[in-house]
Amino acid sequence: METSPSAAPHRLDPAGGCPHADNARLLALGAVAPVELPGGIEGVAVLGHDALREFLPHPEVAKDVRHFKALHEGRIAPGWPLLTFATVRGMTTADGTDHRRLRSLVSRAFTPRRVDGLRPRVEELTDALLDDLAAADGVVDLRQRFALPLPMGVICELLGVQERFRDRLHRLSNQVVATDIGPEAALAANRELVAVLGEMAASKAAHPGDDLTSALIAARDGGGDRLGQEELIGTLVLLIVAGHETTLNLITNAVRALCTHRDQLGLVRSGAASWADVVEETLRWDSPVSYFPFRYPVRDLGIGGTTIPAGTPVLAGYSAAGRDKAAHGPDADHFDVTRPARADAVRHLSLGHGAHYCLGAPLARLEATVALERLFARFPDLELAAPEEDLPRHASFVGNSVRELPVRLSASAPPGGTAG
Repeated sequence: METSPSAAPHRLDPAGGCPHADNARLLALGAVAPVELPGGIEGVAVLGHDALREFLPHPEVAKDVRHFKALHEGRIAPGWPLLTFATVRGMTTADGTDHRRLRSLVSRAFTPRRVDGLRPRVEELTDALLDDLAAADGVVDLRQRFALPLPMGVICELLGVQERFRDRLHRLSNQVVATDIGPEAALAANRELVAVLGEMAASKAAHPGDDLTSALIAARDGGGDRLGQEELIGTLVLLIVAGHETTLNLITNAVRALCTHRDQLGLVRSGAASWADVVEETLRWDSPVSYFPFRYPVRDLGIGGTTIPAGTPVLAGYSAAGRDKAAHGPDADHFDVTRPARADAVRHLSLGHGAHYCLGAPLARLEATVALERLFARFPDLELAAPEEDLPRHASFVGNSVRELPVRLSASAPPGGTAG
């Protein structure tokens, strides 16, 4: 029997924090939970692995903001911190033919074959960052000095983003995904982000190159209905934010996990598990994204024994689904790099499922695998320089990571050494 969400909604803390304790409590009550979004807006989170796997590709679930009931009833104030997720024009808010059109414009840049061709450049950037770390003394913030500049450098090179824009784009990306930001700051950040991307696009239009931004501009200027100006900016927002923030969190979370589970690091070094296994287990156990906005049922929809009313903004609870004991077993809370894959070959849903499966998944996996392997080869005694529980968390319930990762690098192996 399906029931509508009737329990008191769980208030998602705009300041973020570690999601796992709340996730466990909510999962104990069911696979779907009512939540309170900023501004007192009613929403729902799909938390259970199997429920989320059913919900994400459901044909009666939409991404288009026209289905967002509270917005069209005038209950969403300007500057609402999650508004960009709902209204940005791009493939993350498009359905059907519009989604396929927008996705096709960038998909060729992210095929496994194209991404594998980026491996030498990813390795080169990684080694240069490790050289810089080797010259540092004492405690360093590995998130700022390594986990950030690697994916930011790769996505900016793919897009042809000039160096002068990169720091601003990262700062604005942080503000766009923050859920504790005030209305005025949110509006200002979005205006500045659109302005920076508009300036970048104008520069590329005047001086096109062999990069993805130039290709998108050519699609915009080629006539027809391939790409509009708002869709160009929205696509750049998506590629820059998703193209570095999630991988930044993935690398950060993996290093934290290995430093606090030295036995698991030993399994990799002994050959009992691979660095790819570390990446997959981190994606499951500590997903880079906790609650991702938004999808909307186009009619009242039964999922996980609960009826979700039409037009409800629904969050994909990736961090909860990754530790769902009903799907991953009674030891789902344990970080285990030798964990066998499920029979259906799905270890986790942290990169999505269905038509909106993460386009950059091959690139994120490549960057994280290369980063971890070379980091621990170069600095085999790397350790956290502060208790893990004291590390400051993301100011967002969307992203799931820490803001700083202070480490002691200790002895450095020669460049090109192995972690075995």
